[in-house]
Amino acid sequence: MQRVANIERNTNETNIKLDFSIDGEGTSSIETGVPFMTHMLDLFTKHGHFDMTVDAKGDIEVDGHHTTEDIGICLGQALVKALGDKKGIRRYGNAFVPMDEALAQVVVDLSNRPHLEFRASFPSQKVGCFDTELVHEFLWKLALEARMNLHVIVHYGQNTHHMIEAVFKALGRALDEATSIDPRVKGIPSTKGML
Repeated sequence: MQRVANIERNTNETNIKLDFSIDGEGTSSIETGVPFMTHMLDLFTKHGHFDMTVDAKGDIEVDGHHTTEDIGICLGQALVKALGDKKGIRRYGNAFVPMDEALAQVVVDLSNRPHLEFRASFPSQKVGCFDTELVHEFLWKLALEARMNLHVIVHYGQNTHHMIEAVFKALGRALDEATSIDPRVKGIPSTKGML
């Protein structure tokens, strides 16, 4: 069974086409119009061993908010669609990733109960032209649409770029673990019988 999804979202603010494969090789073709976000999504894909293409056109003349937010929505929807009934998955994932002086941890539960716990304080409000507050916006929309419990903790760091990069790499690794198939799991990994 191929765990893939194709999502399109067209609004007055953005036009996004996103193709996502859980069981990939870490290949990506990403164009968002928001260069820092493009870089982060490329890292996420590589470290999660996913395959992803993103073609996003948004009102970046305003700022990167709508584009970043809507990519989070599309990626969350793609994750849900690609996972299907979630039979046999590990469900939980946890990853620590250092990036020079920074250390980030991401913990996920593909529980069908959306929640974001975000513990990060960035020294800078911008990285290049990217507003660092959009990291929270992206992660919240991702957690909401993927219907997952997502905990993000930046334990320490001094360089904002390094801190955010560690988050996206850890997100990829944690989701790779949570979406992977465990041969010991029979059916849905929940005593409820559903996720």
